[in-house]
Amino acid sequence: MKYVLLIHGNQKTWDDVSASWSRDDIRAMIAFMRELGKDLADSGELVDTQGLGGPAYARTVRAQPDGDPVVTDGPYPEAKEVLISYWVVDVKSPERAVEIAARISATPGRGGVPVNQPVEVHPVMEAPEV
Repeated sequence: MKYVLLIHGNQKTWDDVSASWSRDDIRAMIAFMRELGKDLADSGELVDTQGLGGPAYARTVRAQPDGDPVVTDGPYPEAKEVLISYWVVDVKSPERAVEIAARISATPGRGGVPVNQPVEVHPVMEAPEV
């Protein structure tokens, strides 16, 4: 079954990484993510993973009754969190999806200390037969 694993952050998260993480800390985080991606690809469990542009690059689009969209630009200081990356995995059990989410949560942060960020685990639903 496929699961999407969602990682959220906010503008403060982005600013903190840019301002206070060393280049070595950022490299370690990226190396960790690449190694995890390779492990999941090698096991056949990785479907897709992407880091997303920060809140300043995000847009919210809402259709109006006349069909014209209203677009709200970022950053969103009032927003608590925005999606910053995702992983799509195809695994044999919900427990395996949770194991992978726990590895993502333990991504190394400043000084190599795991960030222990929350990771949402959602099953990807299939459309019913029509």
